[in-house]
Order: sequence, then structure tokens, then C-alpha cells
Amino acid sequence: MLKRIGAALTAAFFITTSAALAAEKPKDPDIIHIGALFAMTGKTSFYGTVMSQGMKQAIDEINAKGGVDGIKLEADIEDHKGGVAKAGVDGFTRLRNLYNVQAVMTSFSPPTLAIAPIADEQKIFLINGGGVSNNLVGASKYLFHNRSLASDLGHAAVSHAHDLGLKKMAELAWNSDAGDNIVKVVDEYWKKNGGTVVASEKMDVGAANIDTQVAKIRAGNPDFVGLWLFSPDPGVAAKRIRDFGLKVPLIGVEYTADVQKLGGAALEGYEFTSDYFQPSADEPWSAAFAKGYKERYHSDPDFYAANYYEGVYVIAEAMKRARAEGGDWYHGDKIAAALRANPTFKSVYGGSMVFQANGVAKKRVALFKVQNGNKVFEKYIEAK
Repeated sequence: MLKRIGAALTAAFFITTSAALAAEKPKDPDIIHIGALFAMTGKTSFYGTVMSQGMKQAIDEINAKGGVDGIKLEADIEDHKGGVAKAGVDGFTRLRNLYNVQAVMTSFSPPTLAIAPIADEQKIFLINGGGVSNNLVGASKYLFHNRSLASDLGHAAVSHAHDLGLKKMAELAWNSDAGDNIVKVVDEYWKKNGGTVVASEKMDVGAANIDTQVAKIRAGNPDFVGLWLFSPDPGVAAKRIRDFGLKVPLIGVEYTADVQKLGGAALEGYEFTSDYFQPSADEPWSAAFAKGYKERYHSDPDFYAANYYEGVYVIAEAMKRARAEGGDWYHGDKIAAALRANPTFKSVYGGSMVFQANGVAKKRVALFKVQNGNKVFEKYIEAK
């Protein structure tokens, strides 16, 4: 009898204790610092500019509505100098030491890969809206992506080329993880579906001279050229390919104002796959974001701005969910756990996005064509 009473009292104790823990008041920081690693200087500072603009707009909007359950957000941005791994690590360290950040927005593959093991060790939530290398998948258990990765874009591009009936592909890719991963995926798909690769060339990011590569591409007599490059290099490549007299279709994975500036008329007819942000009257949030962005920065937002704007909202929502559990919630692992527990989030692109088990948000990819110096939407290519 005494044993039963003891057992009952023990059970009651644990139930009471569990209930008390569940109801424990959240331990809040005074300010929520959201860190960021962007390319703020160097040849690729365009990215850092638009990413930081999207981030800051989201933070201001959320703060105007009361922050995360009354706690204000603050943006703390460090420069990885155009994708330099060491600069990324140094910036990440400053963010941790100076601001005790628990969530960091990251961009570019080399610095993201460099900080991934540190994020695992220190349990820091990471979200990437710009880097596209497939090597990012699984680099950290706290790393999530609200951007289509390089292989997704490349796969969609060559599936379109296949639909056009093209057979011989030449390709020019960045000499980087992003370029290597696109080549691996597209070559496998292309050959499996009966195509041949007549030339496969690499160029360094921002290379001043690519004549040797272009000459080899021309010698392969391709039906089209795949440009597995990112801003501003597709413009440079398109111009040299046309200068060499090659008039076949060009299909790639990026187009920006800087690409158009460097490529000019050589980009006419260029097709590319991309994440696609388009404000719509049917999607009030996307329309409000675009309107606010243009009022602030006097330009229309591209998908990089949209991704980092959206990424702040993902962080804020995941934090609200973590805080609802009570207790000492302000840690990167708690934020990541809240996202995994419910991986569906509202998307500024319209509707919802769902983070898959590998950390990548599933989104459809858009196909565009350049006409008269402007990108024209052709169709969506659904993710496979």
C-alpha cells in the first residue's frame, strides 16, 4: 500500500513539475539581433545591396507591428567581401561575440560552408536565400534555404532545352562549387535523355579573358550553350560568344541589371531559369512588399531582395513558435526545432512554401527570355 502511495505521489510530482515547466514564463532577450553575412564590397556588392535592403525593410515592418511578441528586431550585417570564406568566418565570429545572435542570414556558398561547422558547434540557426551550391545541403543541421539551389535551376534549364529538341550542348560554368554542381546534374540529365556534351569549359568568377574557353565551345559546333554562371558573368560570356560568331541559343540560370549592362545586345533571346518574384494584385503581401521597396529604394525588388525579406519573416515566425513553448527559448536549436515541427510558412511569392527534410524550401522555377533588353516571363517549370 505504501509503495502504491509513493508511486502515486511520485507520478503526481512529475505531472505537476511537467505542467510547471510547460507553463514556465519565456526568458526573453532585450533585443533580438538578426545577423547577416552579405557581399557588401567588391565586384559582387550588388547582391549585398539588394539583400540588405530586403532584410531591413522586413525588420522595420515587423518592428512597426510590435516585433516578436513585443521584442524588437535589429539587423547586424557583416561583409564577407564577395564570398571569401575567411571573411565570412570572421564576420560570423563578430556577430556572435558582439551581439549573441541566434539566427544568421547567410549568402554565397564559400562563406556559408565555412561557417556551417561553427553553427553546428554553437547551435546557430542559419537561413540562405542566395547561395546555390548543392554542397550546402546537409552542411549544417541548422542550415535552411529559401532559394532554389544551383542544380534545381540547371535541371530546369536543360529540361527546357530538351523540350526544344536540341541535342548538342556546350557549357561554360563558374569554376566554383555552384558551377561544379550544375555541371554534374545537367550532364547526367542531358546524357540520360539522349543529348551529347560537345564542350565543357570553366571560368573563374569575374575572369577578364575567356577567349580560350569560347574558342573551344565554338569548335564543338553546339546546338546551344548552357551558361552556368552568375552575375555579372553571363553578360561577359554572351558578348564574347557572339563576338566569336556563334549564334546558337544561350540558356542560363541568372540575369540581372549588371548582366544586361555587360552583355547588351548579345543577350537578345537569352533564356534563363530563376526564382521569380512578381507582385500581383491577387497576392496582397507581395504587392505591399514591392510597393514599400520601391518607395524606399526607388527600384523594383528582384528575387534576392524578396528572399531576404521573406527570410526575416521566416526567422520571426519560427521565433514566435519557439517562444510559445516557454522557458529559455532564445537559442538557435530551439528556433530550428520550431521550423522542423511545422515547416510550412507564408511566402512573399504567394501562397505557402514548405521546407523539406533536407532544409530546402520547395519552390517552382520560372523560365524567362530576354527581349529588347528586358526579361519576359515565358512559363513556370515545376520542381521535380
